[in-house]
Amino acid sequence: MINFILILIYILTIFLVAIGFRRFNSNNKEVLRKIIHIGIGPLIPFAKYLKLDQNSALIFTGIILLMVLINYTYKLFPTIEDVERKSFGTLFYCISLFILICLFWDLDPYALTTGFFIMTFGDGLAGLVGKSFNSKSWIVLKQKKSFFGTLTMFLTSLIVVCSIGYAQQNSFNLNYFTIAFFATLLEQFSFLGIDNFIVPISSALFFNFFITS
Repeated sequence: MINFILILIYILTIFLVAIGFRRFNSNNKEVLRKIIHIGIGPLIPFAKYLKLDQNSALIFTGIILLMVLINYTYKLFPTIEDVERKSFGTLFYCISLFILICLFWDLDPYALTTGFFIMTFGDGLAGLVGKSFNSKSWIVLKQKKSFFGTLTMFLTSLIVVCSIGYAQQNSFNLNYFTIAFFATLLEQFSFLGIDNFIVPISSALFFNFFITS
């Protein structure tokens, strides 16, 4: 029970930070969403540290998924989806986390963490950098992508994979670049926020196949 309370406190803290930021900078809707997007990143290693079992993690994630579905309908917490485009990114975010926990919680926590971190930190920072700095851009499925944002996605993904891969194997592997490359490639397809589903799932599967196996 205490583990659930600690995780709830952590999530509540992230939301309070986002709400506090909104009071002073309500015009930057993308940053508000990214605070939550990136802030949730450490949740998996935190839950692992607390020795939360797989069933508890699934129940907790399922509850959050249900809350997100309710929020899409009734807009109880507009901060979560307060963006300038139509997106189901938060829903895909929760679904992908649920699937990752099902597949890898006990089997391969390194792959789970890799997929989740690439989504939270790689995709999250790419969005912030891409919108903050002007660079060459292009359109993929009606979504604008930029060179700086894409470069940030690749470098962050590579750092994540190298760090977690080295922690697991105490060695470096050229497949780290392969995983980072495909994560960056898939992030280009962000129509309706689908990248929040395909990027973490694919990254975790690639890590499990190329590194763990």
